[in-house]
Amino acid sequence: MRPPPEVLETGPDASLPHWTREIGLRMRTHFLLKLLGTTAFTWLFFIGYFQLLRHPAFEVTVMPLIAIDALVPFEPSALVAYLSLWVYVGMGPGLQYSFRELVVYSAWIVAMCVAGLVCFYFWPTAVPMRSFDAGGFPGFALLQGVDAAGNACPSMHVAAAMFTMIRIEQVLRDARTPIVLRALNLMWFLAIAWSTLATRQHVALDALAGTALGIAFALPSLYWRPRNALQRGQSADRISSGKARIT
Repeated sequence: MRPPPEVLETGPDASLPHWTREIGLRMRTHFLLKLLGTTAFTWLFFIGYFQLLRHPAFEVTVMPLIAIDALVPFEPSALVAYLSLWVYVGMGPGLQYSFRELVVYSAWIVAMCVAGLVCFYFWPTAVPMRSFDAGGFPGFALLQGVDAAGNACPSMHVAAAMFTMIRIEQVLRDARTPIVLRALNLMWFLAIAWSTLATRQHVALDALAGTALGIAFALPSLYWRPRNALQRGQSADRISSGKARIT
């Protein structure tokens, strides 16, 4: 059951700043549903992803390198940022408050992932073979064995990160959080995007296409989504007093 709005003022976090209470409330609400739903969707996405990766329907196109690729050296330690995506993407649905918000958010990101899979079906791509030594860095060989450098363009890693960054920024802005949190959100996205090139899982054109795909779905999702009292800018005092109803 969703926690009552009164916890913003009378719960254990009542002495904390308003934005802290709001973010905490968002994270606690429907927590188990968010956790299980995100996990289930990730597995379903990878079933389709690996099916297309291992059995392309058409001839695979090798993506060309551009000037940006030469500026990003190979860095095995970037694997940490690369894998952090699976924590980062969970924060998007994790910050949705109502069940309706969660369903609509999920519908938008599912639509984006389906669009990416459609691209992979009709235009299978791969990154060019490049020699590099990842010896001595745990987990890198496993990444190359599991997530082969196919289904390259658009980079769904970057697309998912871009979608998440935009939607988290909206929540942080609405909650009037300190600017440092919004800066950290942007930096996390940039680290993930950089890691796709530094680990040689993608080339710059893949990342740029992934960025465009993420924006193409994230921006409309900001306008076509449910609104609750918090998003309409109503104060915690009004919410806790029952004058504003969260739907």
